[in-house]
Amino acid sequence: MIPTIPQTKLLKWSYRAYVTLFFIYLALPLTVVSVFAFNNSVFPSLPWEGFTMAWFFGTDAPFIGVFNERSIMRAIGTSAFVAAWVAGLAVFVGTCNAFLFVRHDFRGKGFLYILMLLPLIIPGVILGISILVFASSVANRLEDATGLWFDGLRPGLVLVILGQFSFITTFATLVISARLQKFDTSLEEAALNLGASKWGAVRQVTLPFLFPAILGAGVVAILMSFENFNTTLMLVGSDSPLTITMFDKLKHGSTPVLNAVSLLLMIVSAGLGLLALVFQRTKE
Repeated sequence: MIPTIPQTKLLKWSYRAYVTLFFIYLALPLTVVSVFAFNNSVFPSLPWEGFTMAWFFGTDAPFIGVFNERSIMRAIGTSAFVAAWVAGLAVFVGTCNAFLFVRHDFRGKGFLYILMLLPLIIPGVILGISILVFASSVANRLEDATGLWFDGLRPGLVLVILGQFSFITTFATLVISARLQKFDTSLEEAALNLGASKWGAVRQVTLPFLFPAILGAGVVAILMSFENFNTTLMLVGSDSPLTITMFDKLKHGSTPVLNAVSLLLMIVSAGLGLLALVFQRTKE
């Protein structure tokens, strides 16, 4: 609400009711998913059959828990591998982009900035299909010319990493650029006057200032990589990340083990976000 506008009691209560309903709308599905991860039933729905931890640690069918479900654990490992690569590449390129767009003026800068933002506008399915078609075309030409097999340009983890990297880098660039715009360049000039090289000034002064944003961008990149589905679906090969594995299992019938996986992801996501927030607060 706008404080300067006169507010009646009805308006205040309506606003409070709206905020309350909005957060209930956000929290209710997550709460339901979390609760039924502990339901002693093979169906992730009512009726409630009692409390159990079998969907996390169970070893006997049909109550095989997350930590004993090989396909899910393998998918978690695959997602972690992809997320690590995507986060590393996105943070590195995002930092370079931030210096490029914040520190330099050149012809075509506005056009390049728009190109950088395009992956946020293009639907993920279209982005995935475009990358797949382009990579397959390049692979076909190279294979015809050399007689070699270019497996990295076929559906698989390499294309999944490139596909996620293509739009997650944009988020990393925006986060790091926002921090870099607040930096006082006179601090770099002071380091240069004290005998530091240009790279030394950036490494010892600028990058430590940017580190909270870099860390935040890395956390966001990891979370976005783990939850991405539509782009990944178009590019995945035989090694499926977690979202694809959960979708495949859902097609054959949902069980509370998927609720358990979702609850674990929520806990890990909240933990990473909280750690990044606390670290940023300590650095400010």
